[in-house]
Amino acid sequence: MNLQQRIELMGRLGDYMRSEESEWIAAKARAYTWNNWFIPDFIDKAVDNITGQFLQREALTAWAEAYPVKTENTARTVGVIMAGNIPLVGFHDFLCVFLSGHRQRIKISSKDDVLLPFLIKQLIQWEPSLANSVEISPSLKGCDAYIATGSNNSSRYFDYYFGKYPSIIRRNRTSVAVLSGAETTTDLEKLADDVQLYFGLGCRNVTKLYVPKEYDFLPLLNALRKYQFFFDHNKYRNNYDYQLAIYLMNNQFYMTNDSIVLVEHTELFSPIGTLYYEFYEPNGDLSIELSENQSVQCITGKGGLPFGSTQSPSLQDYADGVDTMAFLSTL
Repeated sequence: MNLQQRIELMGRLGDYMRSEESEWIAAKARAYTWNNWFIPDFIDKAVDNITGQFLQREALTAWAEAYPVKTENTARTVGVIMAGNIPLVGFHDFLCVFLSGHRQRIKISSKDDVLLPFLIKQLIQWEPSLANSVEISPSLKGCDAYIATGSNNSSRYFDYYFGKYPSIIRRNRTSVAVLSGAETTTDLEKLADDVQLYFGLGCRNVTKLYVPKEYDFLPLLNALRKYQFFFDHNKYRNNYDYQLAIYLMNNQFYMTNDSIVLVEHTELFSPIGTLYYEFYEPNGDLSIELSENQSVQCITGKGGLPFGSTQSPSLQDYADGVDTMAFLSTL
């Protein structure tokens, strides 16, 4: 397949994912049954972003044509280890390898092993030759290059096994928000999406706030009630109750709106059900410090992305800031 044929196939996939086709609806239902963190609203949110940001034919053409595409003679086999923290989180890697012209062997996360395998099966039905270039496998031995996404702990194993090959190895990342205190109600409601979409499990979710001294938290707590329905979700509620119990036992100051707990903390990564905050000095070098922090994926708010946009990445928003397409073009 040439590049234009690949783009057209991805466009067709986008049309399919936007449809109400019965088998696709059933696959999304199975994904929720298998992993209860993948509630239907959040699966649909992930699908909407993929179809709206990734699978538009004109956008795909403009993006892919900026990189050289491999031919059958120059294609390599790329092993892709995907995360499973939010629905279809590995789709961008799949798309990059597919459009670059390389073959790919994918190790799917057990947490998200319904949606992408179903879509790949659908693609092979439309284009049987893809069975030779797209494979889901429990083993990634014998690949020419690797793209691996995981935790800081698993990344050490990735370095050990894949470090001698061309590779992209991703570690834990999270996102932060810098507030000025002048945010509107609309701003704070959009920030609630940045914090709580996907239960806060994504690397683009805000887990830490930087606020000025004397900040009024009440409007923020009210805005975060947008996701009060989380209390009907057993897994989330168990995490919230557990964290709250720890803060109570430790006699630690906290604030809550009965759906999320706010705690002052210097760490970036907050547990499920908790949002950390830290006070900053107005004349400090916070923006420089955050932009240079290798654990920060996105910065929203003052000097950063617009509120409500962290979970709507574009084709050019590469994980960890590493241009996946440029990497694949060098193989």
